[in-house]
Parts: sequence; structure tokens; C-alpha cells
Amino acid sequence: MPAIISEKFRIFNAKQFLESLSEGSGDTDANRSRMYFYVGRPQPWKAFLEVYGKSSTNFSVGETVNATGFSGVVSEVYPDSLLLTNIGPTVSSAPAAGATVTGATSGATAKAGVYRYADENTPIAPYDNQEEKFGIYDEMIALKRITSSYARHVVRRYNWDLSVNPKFDMWLPDYSAQKLTATGESSLSTAKYAVMNSSYEVFVCLYNGTDPSNLSGQNATYPPSTSPVSGQGTYSGGIYTEPSGTAGYIWKFMYTIPTDDVIKFLSSDFMPIVLDSTVQTAAVDGAISVVLLKNAGSNLPTSATLYAAILGDGTGGKVQITTNGSGVITAVSVAAAGTGYTYGNVLLKNGYLYTNSGLTTQATVSASATGTLEVVIPPQGGHGADPVLEMNAKRVMTNIRLTYAEGSGDFPVDNDFRRIGIVQDPLQYGSTSFLTADTASGLYAVKISGATGNFVPDEEITQTISGAISKGKVVSWTLDSGSTTAGVLKYIQVPGIHEDNGVVRAFVSNGSAAVVGSTSGIQGTVNTSYAASLLGSNFASGLATPEVKNNSGEIIYTENRKLITRAPDQIEDIKLVIEF
Repeated sequence: MPAIISEKFRIFNAKQFLESLSEGSGDTDANRSRMYFYVGRPQPWKAFLEVYGKSSTNFSVGETVNATGFSGVVSEVYPDSLLLTNIGPTVSSAPAAGATVTGATSGATAKAGVYRYADENTPIAPYDNQEEKFGIYDEMIALKRITSSYARHVVRRYNWDLSVNPKFDMWLPDYSAQKLTATGESSLSTAKYAVMNSSYEVFVCLYNGTDPSNLSGQNATYPPSTSPVSGQGTYSGGIYTEPSGTAGYIWKFMYTIPTDDVIKFLSSDFMPIVLDSTVQTAAVDGAISVVLLKNAGSNLPTSATLYAAILGDGTGGKVQITTNGSGVITAVSVAAAGTGYTYGNVLLKNGYLYTNSGLTTQATVSASATGTLEVVIPPQGGHGADPVLEMNAKRVMTNIRLTYAEGSGDFPVDNDFRRIGIVQDPLQYGSTSFLTADTASGLYAVKISGATGNFVPDEEITQTISGAISKGKVVSWTLDSGSTTAGVLKYIQVPGIHEDNGVVRAFVSNGSAAVVGSTSGIQGTVNTSYAASLLGSNFASGLATPEVKNNSGEIIYTENRKLITRAPDQIEDIKLVIEF
């Protein structure tokens, strides 16, 4: 059976997302959603190849591996996977599932499993499954709370720039594949009918010059404004109208974007929705703002100014009609908006046309008179009552500012990240309670003493005790103030990469077992007596866990990106747009 998912359903979901941020009686109320923006993936993007059925000979770093129609250079070797670069013969090449992969130098062989292409310019495409969620958590660096102050409905941004946007669509309730907008769209959701002027005032187009001789509208002339330049139109009662001699655009003022929202939520592509209580209160349900001239007709009273009631289920609506010496309609305007219309008609025949606005003196109309007017029914509640619905705001923007090493070091400044996203309702580490802090670290940490130098971001670190090896990847190394040998080493541990005999082993509070950097050769020991809070981590016996419980909550948005570098004096302003 034919069916659609309504745009209103998407808008509803966007509204629910925003409302959920402040619902309930407090931060721990189950009715409230605790949304967190996260960053992760400090290590570079490389092509991933799952391997199985490996030969006893292992692959070696730097060698070329080959399969039918595929080759790549081994960058990293793990028990069940290879990370590859220099993919060939083209970047779109891929080994067939189950194909034999052979190392050109080592002679090692294995069967090819899942293959996912990536390089630093082409981030890996994310999957929507549980394994991917676990992998995201394993590589998570830090989280920051998204509150209602940092989220808004947004719509496509169109600036007043006639070289780029010479023509606009007008708001109509019945666009479809058979009735396109002036710019060729089939629905309001993709139409271009909202504009922002240089004063950050936002208007919706109610009329764009459409008439029998301009079926797809005309180009605009002057910018809509609540205080137009003299000679460039008029503004009254929330409506801006272009002057005579132009296409006669009519615009409805919706709101002015406040400075704070301009900074947080205005991007090159999107602009925020702002609720203006004055505009909303002034909206009249079923008030008619525009009546279109569909057919200029003939044989109407000549050189006349005529009036007619807007018929339908509303009341009080009237139109003014002007004709020329041939009895052809030359202009139509709304004389009274009325109220309560969900449908409307104007009859151009005897008994329905008047010579005065009070509709008391009937005009004499020939039986052969013709002409067609279309009454444009406004959105429910009237224009301006609900800008989220009227402007089809099915997108939400969150604005996150990462200020230096905020959160007492939760966001390290000595490494980069390549993944951002949103997680809903994560839990505190080692707890069943919701995470409610403004920021939280997703990293493990160890307090190091006696370091022989500086650990290097992204290098592997190890700690060996009785033949068991703990492994991790360095995310951040921060020296204590005034020290060259003591500091905090933050790291991630990823299954499949940091396993020892099939198990990822935690680092141990053992002052005699060195923590060693595999690339730098630097080593240091765990300060087992350290138990305090430093740089966002709570240490016990020199070790600290993440502040968020692994794999808790739901990852509702993930975006893999090119690297974003950080620096001690840098602020990242991240505007994340989610379309429902």
C-alpha cells in the first residue's frame, strides 16, 4: 500500500530531541536525556583488512601484500588484522572475501575477511552495529555535555544576495511532484522561501510575483526589512511589501537572530530557529495573507476597483480586485485577512462582487465574466505561530566549544582526533548512575615517575609482569609542573590491537615494572603511592580509569573525519547538524 513518512514526523523527532534535554525534574530523572558530544580516534586512518586462517609465518611491516586485483603495503600487524597503506591498483580496489592474501617478502598467507578502505584524506565509513559502538568507546578520548543552551532547530541558510539567490519560492500548502515551486522543488521541505538579511532578520516569502504571465514567479528587488530604506517598500503588522514597479514580493517577519545565537548556531549553510513571542502571539489562525491571480479573465466591470468576500469556513476575509479598460484583472490584494480559514474561494460573478470595501453595494457583472483567484491557506495557527513547523526545521544543530584543556585536562591538547558524535545517557564509570558532569574523560591514565624522556603521542606502550604484557596507545603525556621526569600518561586500549594471548590486560600498580614506549624507547615506573585528582583523572595507587562507563548509553550519531589538531592555545568551535 502507498505510504509516506511525513516531514512532520521528522520535525516531531527534532522537537523531541531538544525537549528531552530539559525534561524531568532534574539531571538524574529518567525522563531527561543526557546527551554528550564526544571526540575520539587519535590514531591515523589506514585501510583495515581482517585476516584469518593465517600461516605460521607472520606478515611483516613494510612489505606488500597481494591478492587477485589488489595490493597494499603493511603498516601495522595484529593477530587478526592488517592495517594497510598505498592501496592499488586503484584506491577502490578490494580483496574478495575469502581470497588468499600473500606477503611479498615474508611469504605469509591468510584469508581476507572484512575490508574497509581509509586513509588520512578518506576517513573510514562508519557502520551501524554493536561492534562499531564498542570500537568507538575503545577509542573515545573525552565527552562534553550538550545542554538546551547549546542546541537549536536549524534550517537551510539563504542570505539576501540577488546574485546567488535572485528568486525565492513562496509558502504554499500544496506543493507536489505535479506542482513545483518557483525553483523547481516538489515540497516545502526543500524549497527556498526563508531569507536572512544583513541585520540577521529572518523572513518567510508569502508572494514572489507569480501571476498568469509569470507562472514560476519573478526575481526579487529589495531586501525584506522591519525598517526598509525609503522607497524600498513598506513594513507594517509584521509584513514587508515591495513597492510598485517591482515583482511585489510579500514577506512575513519571523524573528531576529540574537547575537549569542549568531555566534553559536549560524553557519555557512544553516541558520537557527528563534521563537519570538511577540510574533507568535500576533499570529492569527486561518488569516489570509495572499490571494493569487491564476487567470486574469475577461468581461468583468471595466477600469474598476472591486471587492469580494473570501468564502469558506472562515470569516472576515476580503479581497480587492483592479481591472483595466478591457475588463481584465490587473491586480489582486488582500483587503482583510479574516480568521479561521482552512479553505477559501473568491467568486467573480454577479452577486459576489462589490464596489465598496464594506460589501454593501453590488457591482453589475456580466454572465460571461471569467477569472480565477486562488486563496492561499496559511499554516495551522497562522504565519509566525510555529516557526519550527512553518520553516520545516527537521534539523538540530549542537554547538560545542572545546576550550584549551578544559575539564581539568579531560580534552588533551597534545594529540588530534578524527571522530566526533553524540552518545545518549552514558553512565559513570563503575556505576549504574547516569553521567551528569559537564565534561568527562574516556581515557585510562597512569602516574609516571622517573621517566627517561617524553613519551610520544600514538606510540604503543607496554608493561611486562611475569611474562604477561599490558599494551596501550599513548593519547597524551603531560609533565608535572616543574618536572622533567614525572607526569601523567593517558592511553587507550583496543581489543584486537592491544591483546596479549587473546586478552587486553590492564596496566598494574607495580613500581618495579616499567612502562615502556615502543617508538620513543622512553620508560618510567608507576607511582604506586599516588592517589589524588590530576588533569581530570582520579588516581588510586598511580592508576586512573575513564570517567565514563565503557559501552554505556547509546551512540546516536557518529562522524568520522579528517584529523582535527589541537594546541594549548586553541579553541575548537564545532557545529554539528543532525537531520531527522
